Amino acid sequence: MRIFTWHIHGTYLYYLSKGDYTIYIPVNDRKDEGYYGRGATFPFGDNVIEIEASEVRNQSFDCILFQTNKNFHVDQYDILSEEQRQLPRVYVEHDPPARHPTDTIHPMNDSDVLMVHVTHYNRLMWFNNSRIIRVIEHGVPEPGCEYTGEIEKGIVVINHLHQRGRLLGADIYETVSKEVPLELVGMGTAEYGGSGEVLHPQLSAYIRRFRFFFNPIRYTSMGLAVCEAMTLGMPIIALATTEYATALQDGVTGYIHTDIDYLIKNMKRLLEDKELASTLGFGAKRTARKKFSLNRFTREWEDTFRLAIASNTYRYEENSIHQ
Repeated sequence: MRIFTWHIHGTYLYYLSKGDYTIYIPVNDRKDEGYYGRGATFPFGDNVIEIEASEVRNQSFDCILFQTNKNFHVDQYDILSEEQRQLPRVYVEHDPPARHPTDTIHPMNDSDVLMVHVTHYNRLMWFNNSRIIRVIEHGVPEPGCEYTGEIEKGIVVINHLHQRGRLLGADIYETVSKEVPLELVGMGTAEYGGSGEVLHPQLSAYIRRFRFFFNPIRYTSMGLAVCEAMTLGMPIIALATTEYATALQDGVTGYIHTDIDYLIKNMKRLLEDKELASTLGFGAKRTARKKFSLNRFTREWEDTFRLAIASNTYRYEENSIHQ
């Protein structure tokens, strides 16, 4: 299958590219959002192919994958031909609604586009219009290293945390960091006392040395960084909100609660008790292996692309009959 999409979330695209299909992504000289091409961060395989944006309309694809509102409302009209815009289409929504959490109508307003949500929570909260809606939960590979936890600090991995504010838990991070030693990594963190960006290929080896992984985010999707930390065997400390309330288990994968004081108390326990941290980390790893299999993830995406293609063919034939 020949899938056309945009380079939006590098880590997600990298894991998506592990499936049995070829992915085509546009590139331009300005490196606009979605037009970065392969870039230098991820070791993409030969099945991820760059196309000059101006040449996209001259190519042949089997399915179009939208990943943002801009892809759907602007980009497709800028670079796809009219014929390509009639191809089977899938929209993957990476986030929950940013405005009203329950009454926001999804801006992708074509019911014939197959909708994919990355968590069940996201599907629950969006007011969806699509006829076919699926949930494909994250899949991550087995890491090349394991948790060691010798550094008596927690690690937080969030890009631009302070710029993104309460939604990502910047205030919670500040509160907790006054009580518990934490290290913050991610783009845009150095100016706020963090350690700056650690490129994805080096991230697992970097974070595995810390005693626990802390996710202060109030309202977002299941973070890939959390999934990756779980596969390392790291105990996870997180708020019992969004998908974390079902993906994590208090006292099994780490600690999860809406009471910040409870989380702080248990962070201190983990700093004092490395054996406990290792036990909870094992629980996190066992959960990740069951829930975040990369093989399951790519298989579900392969099935979804096939379904979109088959559904579009059926709809085309039905329209032809009625005409």
